[in-house]
Amino acid sequence: MALTAETTDPRIPPRDRVVLRYLLERHAEERGDKVFVKFVDGSEWTYTDMLERTKERAAGLRKLGVQQGDHVLCFLPSSPEAIEVWYGLNYLGAVYIPANPAYKGNLLAHVVKNSDARLVVSHKELVERFADVDLAKLEDIVHVGGDGPDVPGLKKHSGSVLTDTPVDEAELALERPIEPWHTQGVWYTSGTTGPSKGALSSYLHSYTMFSEETWPFITADDRYMINLPVYHLGGTGLFNSMLLRGGSNAFIQRFQTGAFWQQVRDTGSTVVFLLGAMAAFLESQPPSPDDRDHPMRVMFMVPIVDDVPAFGERFGVEVRTIYNMTEICTPIVSGPTPSLAGTCGRMRDGVDVRLVDENDLEVPVGEVGEFIVRCDTPWGMNHGYLNMPEATANAWRNG
Repeated sequence: MALTAETTDPRIPPRDRVVLRYLLERHAEERGDKVFVKFVDGSEWTYTDMLERTKERAAGLRKLGVQQGDHVLCFLPSSPEAIEVWYGLNYLGAVYIPANPAYKGNLLAHVVKNSDARLVVSHKELVERFADVDLAKLEDIVHVGGDGPDVPGLKKHSGSVLTDTPVDEAELALERPIEPWHTQGVWYTSGTTGPSKGALSSYLHSYTMFSEETWPFITADDRYMINLPVYHLGGTGLFNSMLLRGGSNAFIQRFQTGAFWQQVRDTGSTVVFLLGAMAAFLESQPPSPDDRDHPMRVMFMVPIVDDVPAFGERFGVEVRTIYNMTEICTPIVSGPTPSLAGTCGRMRDGVDVRLVDENDLEVPVGEVGEFIVRCDTPWGMNHGYLNMPEATANAWRNG
């Protein structure tokens, strides 16, 4: 299969630089024994291991009838199993739709209906929540982690189908290539202004947001500590950023202030993303002679602490910050260890940003306005909200 996308547009990279299936196959061939994921217990997955696990999950998903382009709901905590299901789905060209495991009742019912999913992969402890909601198009449920209760209207499948189905390469063949502009996943927004919206995200969207072109200071030699949930774009996007580079990840199920620096040392992590109060929690710890005894090199912060240079000096790290959201493409990136209080950085190459009023006219310097962004790369941002045409039209206007 040709690895060049079916386009003459020079802004579209080859498939094996963008699309998960071809990226993983290429890295497994070129750097198979390199560690791709390291866990806090010392266990590791190499690129070869990750490809084998991905094919195994893909074989099980295919047995369940998953086809290229299908929407599949994933209702799992942030875990190795969630990563494997995500990779298995994308290997088939199916769409990964994670739901926050805290969802229940109306929140869960909204996502179930909006997702258009026929199949859901759920942790056994979460299965019972489906008994209380409208199942919409759902027909099948896979129980991960053991046997959960029956749900009327859903056909139950053991999680063993994902681990014990023999891999048949012919069964995993694709009807057509997976293109960079095809939908990789649907990530739901916070829902603070109404029902959560499912942002449609292509492989090229993730590439534009997290690749070396956007973050050239993160390389294949780095190991990204992933302690944000993989049911959120923060976790999946950062994890994917190292697949794009051929780098590695350290998987931590959740951030813990007291354990953080020891986990950095144990996993050899060199990059991390600190969201919300995480940086402030680390800063509030009593100074220690070990504050610089670690391999950490770059720490992203959103938002930044009050005195970034002092933080960088204390811990011996380069601090970066950005402005981003699920729908866009990291249009604002800071330089190393910014000294301007409250900054989120400057506009990077490849984007156009404006601050406008209700008529999309630029507001004067110093006045409050709405931040709008446009990306030079086709499919470099989300391509709409799933089954929400009015919200899509409102977000995408005037180019």
